[in-house]
Amino acid sequence: MDLVSGADILARRILVIDDEEANVLLLRSVLEREGYRDIHALTDPRRALDTFVDLKPDLVLLDLMMPEVDGFQLLEAFARHSRADDFRPVLVLTADTAVEARRRALSLGAKDFVTKPFDVVEVALRIANLLETRILYERLRQRRCADG
Repeated sequence: MDLVSGADILARRILVIDDEEANVLLLRSVLEREGYRDIHALTDPRRALDTFVDLKPDLVLLDLMMPEVDGFQLLEAFARHSRADDFRPVLVLTADTAVEARRRALSLGAKDFVTKPFDVVEVALRIANLLETRILYERLRQRRCADG
């Protein structure tokens, strides 16, 4: 018996942030093929923080190397605008293969890191895993609140 149904995972809200339209289209295609329905995408990173706050996505797919506002700055901003008891995972998808970039992104709150070009099946599995973890975390938090 699965703790989280596939339908629960597929119903979650995903925000894609990448300045390259081709990358956004690829990710949207992968997500739609998997059955996700609540997909939002931005190619202007200057709008990302407001969208994150307003949309309250269950998962963010984030590029690091973007003009004007990079992914590192967004990770810091997301952390400032999130509650301490919230688990809102960020999956970094970037062409930056440097170990320093990976370590910095993870230290700023990214929950997973994939380098481009990526394997679409692997990314789809990582997305589902992060969403499942978020759902389980929410259930645990609700149970704690109900218990007192």
